[in-house]
Amino acid sequence: MFGGSNVQVSGPTGAMTVVLVPILALYGAGAVPVVGIMAGLMLLGAAGAGLGRYLAFIPWPVVEGFTVGIAVIIFLQQVPAALGVSKPHGENTAAVAFRAIGNAFDHGQWTAIAVVAIVIASMILAPKVHRAAPTSLVAVVIATIVAQMAGWDLAQVGKLPASLPTPSFPSFSADQISNLFSAALAIAALAAIESLLSAKVADGMADTTPHDPDRELFGQGLANIAAPMFGGMPATGAIARTAVNVRAGARTRVASIVHSVVLILVVFFGGPLVARIPLASLASVLMVTAVRMIEVATLTSILRSTRSDAAVLALTAVATIAFDLILAVEIGVALAAILALRAIAQSATATAEPITNVEIDASTEAALLHDHIVAYRLDGALFFGAAQRFLTELSAVSDVRVVILRLSQLQVLDATEARALGDLVAELEHRGVTVLIKGTRPDHLRLLGTVGALGELADERHVFTDLDAAVAHARIHVQRSAA
Repeated sequence: MFGGSNVQVSGPTGAMTVVLVPILALYGAGAVPVVGIMAGLMLLGAAGAGLGRYLAFIPWPVVEGFTVGIAVIIFLQQVPAALGVSKPHGENTAAVAFRAIGNAFDHGQWTAIAVVAIVIASMILAPKVHRAAPTSLVAVVIATIVAQMAGWDLAQVGKLPASLPTPSFPSFSADQISNLFSAALAIAALAAIESLLSAKVADGMADTTPHDPDRELFGQGLANIAAPMFGGMPATGAIARTAVNVRAGARTRVASIVHSVVLILVVFFGGPLVARIPLASLASVLMVTAVRMIEVATLTSILRSTRSDAAVLALTAVATIAFDLILAVEIGVALAAILALRAIAQSATATAEPITNVEIDASTEAALLHDHIVAYRLDGALFFGAAQRFLTELSAVSDVRVVILRLSQLQVLDATEARALGDLVAELEHRGVTVLIKGTRPDHLRLLGTVGALGELADERHVFTDLDAAVAHARIHVQRSAA
């Protein structure tokens, strides 16, 4: 009700379990509700501070790579149940799936594979019978009935609790809060990132209004305050549940509210029936959902766009599968940032040019370079990535008495590049080449002065706002040098 996505479904996730296990080992089960409520309060604070909007800075290839990686993980997680074997030990999903495939040759159940086939066939055929049919639910019901009537011995959901815990506020102390602060911060960060990424992926899958990131953080904060009071673990927006929700036709938040009500009714009234559902049927529903999560057209368009975007997508997907989603997002964003900085650095140019903006005749203009005067126009984003390249290029000038650096078109200048320009000026002045600076923006001029670059000029009057004046001053220097 309070979340920012129309189709997001929240719940416990594997990533959150990984974060909670060491907390449980260090502080015991009593710490889980406390750390959950602390994380919920942090999420409320993040929503109030408007931090949710910063997810918009995560590049599109990172989000798509994350989606592909999560889809593969969801699929691989279902392999043991789909083959009817016990889940092998291990933390890496891909490794566990491959071990399960190996075990299936000796211990696999053909009946589990048959259930998977029934579910997939039902999910394909049900929409052809009626477009509004809840394909996932229909497929699970058909598979369960067939398994029960055939007497197949399959792993099932099993016995469920028959009631909800009584709500209670956990007891805690100031020392406990201090000790658990870093753990709560990690849980809040995971809940925020996973929920917002899930909502962003859902936006691409569903034709609904885009999610409100700050409102989503607010809703997740309230949920993580409420759940621990009923003995629940911290939760996030869950991509697997959300994807099933979208593929089932959800378009409004009523769907996730109904999902919650149905779960409560199952606990109180439907436990014996749900207990008989074969795990293979649920696994196959998630497998189909995982396959449908990958938009082939979108994936192809990114892979064909640029090599940088393709590399970001591929690395993010591989990192999601091999490590975890937080590290994958960090790696993807870091790589995207590095490639973006590289592209910006390459876009910056220093061009030697005739001085065409001065109102002089053609013969005088052509004589400027013959008079040992050269002008360089610096364009684009001149920042640390381009520093060494420009130093090499500009310091290579020869047979020149005056260099005019035209900085009016310079959009970005950082401290490293400002200092590099100072080094360039010092080197040219040392070689007897006078440097004049023209057209510097006020903020860039302040930066050049702060880092000492202007102090390298032969005279503080060698900074000009007008090109006519700079050219006239350059001619004076050439004449004095000739004399």
